[in-house]
Amino acid sequence: MPSSFVATMAQIGALIVKELRAILKEPSSRAILLAPALLQGLLFGYGATYDLKHVPYAVLDQSRSAASIALLARLDGTGVFVRDATLTSSSQIAGEIDAGKALMVIGIPSDFEVRLAAGQRAPLQVILDGRNSSTAGAASAYVGAIVAGYNATLGGDARSGGTPANTPAVTIERRAWYNPNLESRWNLMPALIAALSMIQTLLLAALSVAREREQGTFDQLLVTPLTPMQILIGKALPAILVGLLQSTIIFLIIRFWFGIPMNGSVGLLYLGLLTFNIAVVGVGLSISALSMSMQQAMLYTFLLIMPLMLLSGLLTPVRNMPRVLQVATYANPLRFGMSIVRGVYLEGAGLAEVWPAFIPLFVLAAVTLPLAAWLFRNRMS
Repeated sequence: MPSSFVATMAQIGALIVKELRAILKEPSSRAILLAPALLQGLLFGYGATYDLKHVPYAVLDQSRSAASIALLARLDGTGVFVRDATLTSSSQIAGEIDAGKALMVIGIPSDFEVRLAAGQRAPLQVILDGRNSSTAGAASAYVGAIVAGYNATLGGDARSGGTPANTPAVTIERRAWYNPNLESRWNLMPALIAALSMIQTLLLAALSVAREREQGTFDQLLVTPLTPMQILIGKALPAILVGLLQSTIIFLIIRFWFGIPMNGSVGLLYLGLLTFNIAVVGVGLSISALSMSMQQAMLYTFLLIMPLMLLSGLLTPVRNMPRVLQVATYANPLRFGMSIVRGVYLEGAGLAEVWPAFIPLFVLAAVTLPLAAWLFRNRMS
């Protein structure tokens, strides 16, 4: 009995050693063991954070009094809130929010100081960008804490007009645009129209040629009359169609199951999704041309998907990321695909507002598709 147990354990040990040798044999396999954990750990640490570190805001101070300046000084002194603009008219508020320059706009009425001196309530208007509900909600709470601290420092003279001592002198009136109740679902779900379809589209494109190689049919494909460009198009179109189909399914669920209202044009939404899917397929086909097997293609794809997700603005705003990562996001098609979807779906933006997001997608497609075609020809030769 003991001898048979030792023999069994020896066989298991030999199998473990064999598997470890197989895993560590290739340098690329050793890199894959370490690189994803290292890369994802760094990206999660820097990119996936809800901490308030940089909140751009604009102010419309119609009071321009000592009281309003003292209150704004408290806000500026936090080091978190960075004043992006000082507005002179309420008509400028929409431009700051729509362009994403400011997460919130603080409006101070002209009679702010007079009301405080008379012991009356002085309302403070805070307009939030509801497209980023998590950060907007946290920023709103932070402003509330600052105002509470300001209220605590107001002397008895300011309340001598009759306001009870336990009644806050300065009150906040919040208003969130595009997402009135700051529901995180409204921010996340429309972005999934692009994000979830990207996973399948990228994987299908990456496996297309790799599957042919692994099954031994790639050589047969090469002897057909088809040119490399025809093969490329034939591989790209099915993945694009599948991506659009998946986007449609997600769109219908969001619109009719969860009841999130759409404010923009369906045609423009699909034009953006088509451009986005072409750029994604270009990346996938480049991966496929580089991979010699389906296993390699899947590994490369999954290695790429996580950084694309983290650096897209899906979970946290791009502007909260370090400068180096913000620059890296310009090579990420998901960032601009989500920008188009959110702009059209939530804001009701037209082509005049979202066209800048199309340019990086066109550039990515113009780079990756010819690159994939060149790789095909190179492998053929």
